[in-house]
Amino acid sequence: MMYIEAFRFPGVDAEEQFVNYIRRTCYTSFYPFGVFSANQLHALSFSEITILYGNNGSGKSTALNLMAEKLRAERDSLFNRSSFFDDYLKMCEFEMTPGEKPEEIRMITSDDVFDFMLNLRALNEGVDRKREQVFDEWIENRNSKFQMKSLDDYEQLKKVVAARSKTQSRYVRESIGNNVIEHSNGESALQYFSEKIKDNGLYLLDEPENSLSPQRQMELFDFIQNSARFFGCQFIIATHSPFLLALRGARIYDLDESHVNIKKWTELEGVRTYFEFFERHRDEFR
Repeated sequence: MMYIEAFRFPGVDAEEQFVNYIRRTCYTSFYPFGVFSANQLHALSFSEITILYGNNGSGKSTALNLMAEKLRAERDSLFNRSSFFDDYLKMCEFEMTPGEKPEEIRMITSDDVFDFMLNLRALNEGVDRKREQVFDEWIENRNSKFQMKSLDDYEQLKKVVAARSKTQSRYVRESIGNNVIEHSNGESALQYFSEKIKDNGLYLLDEPENSLSPQRQMELFDFIQNSARFFGCQFIIATHSPFLLALRGARIYDLDESHVNIKKWTELEGVRTYFEFFERHRDEFR
């Protein structure tokens, strides 16, 4: 599904006019002005899956943040905005597909996933501490010689009766509920994506491969591929992952080029580096 067709960055003339004005002030940095004009990136046109590839500092995350803000995308974590981010953003334009409107537009960053994993871990630790307290409570109540003296003691009587009539595991389970399932980091990250990415949405993903093993990246590959093919989603992804770069039908922009153009994933420098490394060690895999 196609929801956004194009995104245009400010023209060179508009950039130069603004920067020349700012140079009269005390500022020495004009970021994000100059980031995309330097490698002659004026516009992006999209497919169902579009990938921004490039080394650190190439502008991948900047481009995603600009698109997310211009499209008013939902996001879970804030990002650092430069002094001139809003000025640059006003000069950007986008073009949506006529007659098509996503049910949700969301930006997902590696920070979002990391925060989710930390929160899940903290939740599990809290439940574990509570479980230990209930263990002790079960033992105390089961061995108690408690006698009810007034109605004020009724709640305590119920606990004593429950401890004597139930096993420890059942008593704990009914007292605090089942423990939150604790996953590995990779499993938790995939859980986050599966919860946040819904049908018929437009999603901007900033380095989603972080915290994922190669096997988990392949699972994310399948999830993104199926979401785009069968569930009406469109993706714009910034990534270094050779696994995600291999997404079928993806349109890949190489932001490392001085004149940004579209490339096959097998032509990208990072992917070629992997290929050449394993090619040199081919005999060791036999």
